[in-house]
Amino acid sequence: MPGSEFDKLPRPPCAEMLDWKLVEIDKPGKRVVVSFTARQEFVSSSGFIQGGMLAAMLDDTMGSAAFVISDGRQFPSSIDMNVSFLAPAKVGKIFGEGTAVQLGKTIGYLQGELRDEAGTLLARATSSARMVTTEVLPTSHKLHSD
Repeated sequence: MPGSEFDKLPRPPCAEMLDWKLVEIDKPGKRVVVSFTARQEFVSSSGFIQGGMLAAMLDDTMGSAAFVISDGRQFPSSIDMNVSFLAPAKVGKIFGEGTAVQLGKTIGYLQGELRDEAGTLLARATSSARMVTTEVLPTSHKLHSD
């Protein structure tokens, strides 16, 4: 949620490249909405956004859900990710909805979807992740001073 404590964290270079922005937090629903900007540089020879870029967006969407829903106490390290590409993505704004289906002490189950500005479902993914406590992160990347 813009203006939240999450805005205080430094954004990694990949989030900068994808123009990642936190749009909405739904804690009861264990869900976040984020946005990305798919740039011309992301286009493949097909003329549409390359699938690997969409997978990166999905990974950042699902990871954001886990981090936000855990109140910044855990971050996910992907074990696996299954992606289904459903429609071609064009240059422009893309919205990701990520859900932390279940977060345990060591494993999390996540899901995500990407849609364009018209609401067309572009891709969907599920992921299993190793949940790592933020205690192992550099101090500048922590929300809590545990």
